[in-house]
Amino acid sequence: MDIFVKMTKADQQIDSVLAREADGTIQITFKIPFAVIKSSKEEALAELAHDTEIPGFRKGRAPITKVKERISESTLIEKTLAKLLPKALGDAITKFSIKPLIYPRFELVSAKEDEDWQIRATTCEMPEIKLGDYQNAIASTAKVGSIWTPDKGKSEKPKEKTKEEKEQEVIKVLISTSEVNVPRPLIDEEVDTRLAGLLERTERLGLSLEKYLASIGKTPETLRGEYQVQAREALKLDLVLSRIAEEKDIKVSETEIDAALKENAADEKSFENLNTPERRRLIASILKKRSALDSLTSLL
Repeated sequence: MDIFVKMTKADQQIDSVLAREADGTIQITFKIPFAVIKSSKEEALAELAHDTEIPGFRKGRAPITKVKERISESTLIEKTLAKLLPKALGDAITKFSIKPLIYPRFELVSAKEDEDWQIRATTCEMPEIKLGDYQNAIASTAKVGSIWTPDKGKSEKPKEKTKEEKEQEVIKVLISTSEVNVPRPLIDEEVDTRLAGLLERTERLGLSLEKYLASIGKTPETLRGEYQVQAREALKLDLVLSRIAEEKDIKVSETEIDAALKENAADEKSFENLNTPERRRLIASILKKRSALDSLTSLL
């Protein structure tokens, strides 16, 4: 069911409608009065004019009409909405009491002159995570692996499994015993990240993405489909490990976070650049999930 809330402010009335999907996807559609758009557009144009160089005029001194001729409409729209959407989004988060997992993607639905504009923001919340009886499943896997009966002609005991092999067995158990409906925006973001990484690697090799895909017999559609499957499973595992770490109340010390940051820093200056609150929270989350996986792997 859609929820309607009007965000009232004397100088800026932006209406919003919230829609939820079963997988935790959230869509917020903003309706912005054209008077507000017009005012924000004028401010955006003035800011752009300050940094625009036009022959025959000193920088920032050209008439607005001349500046408007040099600036693309898409740039002006982007600048206009950048002045409005952060506040509108913050108000919507408060009014609807939502907790977005990722920053939303914005889509311009309607932007006609002298009419209210509509912008849609798509994000998601944490999905429901149902952990199965993974501990007994892992214990059963360990029990099976510990039983060895010599076959005829094969008297040697099988080699001890490597840590990587044990990790893969634990991961299979966690994936098969848990239920998570991974939100579509999370999958889309992960797929886009993987595609961007692939594009960067092919460009370094002097290949276009089209030529690379042709060489392996795939189309952009089939590759994206494969990445979606991989992303869904990877994200499911990530969410499951996060929940297990939470249930086990796994802690990470500041010293451990410092050590992880230093591993990725070439020098002291790099360490200082990496040592931000956001990065420390990210490292802490990664270390907790790694600790959860290690504790389960040790059972095999």
